[in-house]
Amino acid sequence: MIWFTKPDLEELNNRPKNNIGGLLGIEFTEIGDDFIKAIMPVDDRTRQPYGILHGGASVVLTETLGSVASNLVLDTNFKMGVGLEVNANHLRPVKSGFVTGICTPIHIGGKTHVWDIKLYNDKGKITCISRLTTAIVPVVKI
Repeated sequence: MIWFTKPDLEELNNRPKNNIGGLLGIEFTEIGDDFIKAIMPVDDRTRQPYGILHGGASVVLTETLGSVASNLVLDTNFKMGVGLEVNANHLRPVKSGFVTGICTPIHIGGKTHVWDIKLYNDKGKITCISRLTTAIVPVVKI
């Protein structure tokens, strides 16, 4: 298992909702030994004017998954992972339903983490492939 402390889904889903992930309806659905999954609805919040999933919404889901994963492998009393670089290739449009994101590690280092995130439509077809690099920095208390 890669997690510093493996959380439960209830803990992840009960985090404050007054952020972009909450506004877009992102919900965590599964935590494995080396992956996490979340879903996001394709609805008026996440569609672009042409009626298909907005690429930016897909990137919000991928960055949410990778950032959460990064922080789950750290002792967050001392370190935190913050987005450094994200890229995404949008492979097919999605008009309705949900997209499911699956996040797995590529590299877990002391200063950076690199995450592979793939999004799938309700039929299990890949819709987006993304990579997120997080910088590992000292915890900043706000």
